[in-house]
Amino acid sequence: MKNVAKLVAFFFVLLVGAFAQSDPSSEGNPAFAQAELDQMLAPIALYPDALLSQILMAATYPLEVVEAERWLQANSGLKGDAAVQAAASQQWDPSVTSLVAFPQVLETMDQKIDWTQRLGDAFLAQQSQVMDTIQSLRTKAQQAGNLTSNSQIDVKQNDGAIDIEPANPEVVYVPYYDPAAVYGTWWWPDYPPMFWAPWPDYGWDGGFAWGFGFGIGIDFFYGGWDWRHHHVFGGHPPGQQPSPWRHDPGHRHGVPYRNASLNQQFGRGVSPADGRQEFRGRPSPAVGPETRVAPTSRMEDRSPAAPNPHAFEDVGHGPDVRDYSARGHQSIQSAPARSAAPSGRRH
Repeated sequence: MKNVAKLVAFFFVLLVGAFAQSDPSSEGNPAFAQAELDQMLAPIALYPDALLSQILMAATYPLEVVEAERWLQANSGLKGDAAVQAAASQQWDPSVTSLVAFPQVLETMDQKIDWTQRLGDAFLAQQSQVMDTIQSLRTKAQQAGNLTSNSQIDVKQNDGAIDIEPANPEVVYVPYYDPAAVYGTWWWPDYPPMFWAPWPDYGWDGGFAWGFGFGIGIDFFYGGWDWRHHHVFGGHPPGQQPSPWRHDPGHRHGVPYRNASLNQQFGRGVSPADGRQEFRGRPSPAVGPETRVAPTSRMEDRSPAAPNPHAFEDVGHGPDVRDYSARGHQSIQSAPARSAAPSGRRH
């Protein structure tokens, strides 16, 4: 699996490099508009803080997200902490490794890899605005009467921000909800919120659905937020003061960033020893609104075509990686099916 992933990454970089050299534009994509941030963050803004931090950090490493999902499918018998411990040998970024404990989250990020990469690039380039957007969405949900403490989460006001924590620190629930409903009347008609069908066994009836609780260790999560100062904290040794998270371009594996500024900031961190090279990503206009779909059409919402498609969508998630993805699915068909009910505690 690891050798296949490296080979895919190598050819991926070669293809992206060819696109970058042939693209005459050098301005890169503009910043994401507020409507786009609201749209892409709406489905996850009400997740528990610690899980949300892992998702946003992991989204900056989209190829490792794909690899982790393939690995999890091939190792479907592993659950929770056992899966995380086994995945540690893959040497992904810790944020990616932590998500193997939450299979429905990882599956969504893999199946909607274009959204995942936009999410990660927004977090890298517009972290303060992303954090403010999360807080704004939470405020709207609270004002609409749809964000309160219950047996799954503890909602607190802390220094002017809304914190969402697991009600039991050793059990994490991943909520499923319709963003078009929980925030009140949606305020961007041209940018409807992203929406995907409920995960299996969630019993969604139009409101919040919580599924099964995932049992974790007390120190499982290492991320955290300082909403007031716009910091997210990454891993730190026990007993030491946490420090702001920093993106590691070595885990990007040659996937281009959204614009020239990000490529210039992080591109030099790519290791040539792994067959990667410095390059500038193919710029494109901002991605337009996504089409919201009915729950029966799982994971089929799509963005309208753009004149200059995003480099990762054209190359990384185009025919080459889609073929890789299909081969990965075929190769695991003989493996045991993943259980719909994850290992953990029911509450």
